[in-house]
Amino acid sequence: MASIDIQVPDIGDFAEVTVIELMVKVGDTIKPEQSLITVESDKASMEIPSSHGGVVKELKVTFAGGV
Repeated sequence: MASIDIQVPDIGDFAEVTVIELMVKVGDTIKPEQSLITVESDKASMEIPSSHGGVVKELKVTFAGGV
């Protein structure tokens, strides 16, 4: 089975958000639209859903934006 990277969708005009909760762990079987993480800005928190189903092989949180 191919690996799929799940990207955080555009959540507005925020230069930085904090990951406050990981809702899955390596080895978990997930469904499409299942919440994976919760992120928080200075104004709100948001659960980030999976775009695909499958088995979690790795969790990586990286900053991919620029300031």
